Amino acid sequence: MSFYKTIEEFKNFSFDKGFEKINESDVITALSKDYLNENDFFALLSPAAENYLEHMAQKANEITKRQFGNVIILFTPLYISNLCVNQCIYCGYNCLNKIFRKHLTYDEIEKEAEKISKTGLKHILLLTGEAKDKADPEYIYKSCEILKKYFTSIALEIYPMTEDEYRGACKSGADQLTVYQETYNEELYKKLHLKGPKRDYRFRLDTPERAASAGLRGVNVGALLGLDEWKREMFFTGLHADYLFRKFPDVEVSVSLPRIRPHEGEFQPDFNVSDKNMVQIMTALRIFMPRCGITISTREDKEFRDNILPLGVTKMSAGVSTKVGGHTQEEKDTGQFEISDERSVPQMAYDLKKYGYQPVYKDWQYI
Repeated sequence: MSFYKTIEEFKNFSFDKGFEKINESDVITALSKDYLNENDFFALLSPAAENYLEHMAQKANEITKRQFGNVIILFTPLYISNLCVNQCIYCGYNCLNKIFRKHLTYDEIEKEAEKISKTGLKHILLLTGEAKDKADPEYIYKSCEILKKYFTSIALEIYPMTEDEYRGACKSGADQLTVYQETYNEELYKKLHLKGPKRDYRFRLDTPERAASAGLRGVNVGALLGLDEWKREMFFTGLHADYLFRKFPDVEVSVSLPRIRPHEGEFQPDFNVSDKNMVQIMTALRIFMPRCGITISTREDKEFRDNILPLGVTKMSAGVSTKVGGHTQEEKDTGQFEISDERSVPQMAYDLKKYGYQPVYKDWQYI
């Protein structure tokens, strides 16, 4: 069974009317429970819950401390190719955008790995665009083999692969996957993805399941907030994470909460996602899924990232460059999007300690 069946069940559901039926009593009931169902999660995402954000924040903080303690895992992304054949109108890598394109050699990847590893980080996130004739599976495998000499955890954020291809990546050293559905609204998805393999909504939706079935120990999902109404997107994101958690009990399930950032191109999002909205999103998700990892990237600025630490965050990026080869090369490359928090790894670690958190550079070792 695919998660697509769950989405189909809500095909004719009016979210606006559904939220109108939620009252404060429903929110209070959800907050009183130790284990929430999808209706409780829906209530915590509703407008009625906005008056209870302080209560939600307190409960989210208590749950996070109980499940994860005061630790934050640190990682950084490594962009190795921005070649892309997709025409996604919101993305800086859109094949029509006239940006500087680069594809790292294996020697260049090793130099990037050496430079990043000197910060002490042991978690790396490997990223590419989607140009499978260039960044083919063998290129990904070889890149992972290089990276595993320097890092103990290698996550992939690349084009969706087949189960066999993920199995090959796993054998080469990859152990986690990040894949954003971008939007769970299938009709909107078609309008945002005009050409290219990424236009296949179902294949992308089923990607985390193929990766988990292939042996990767962790999957991380999310929607790009701002493409559609955030309450709807987060409801499906939460249900998707819960579905994966139940289907693959041995796999670590996480959710990223990226807000769309300025990038190359003229696309402007139709939906605003405020800081207050982000607080409601994060706390509702934490209360609904106590054991779910929550990642906040440098799409968010320093002040906001510091302020939301108590609300459920478990993983944060640091020392980030969204440029291909951006850690070692000085070329005037175009990043995938603009980052908002430019803190180095030592600066991030210092600030986390200042707020009473323990920065974790490594929590996984190959057997």
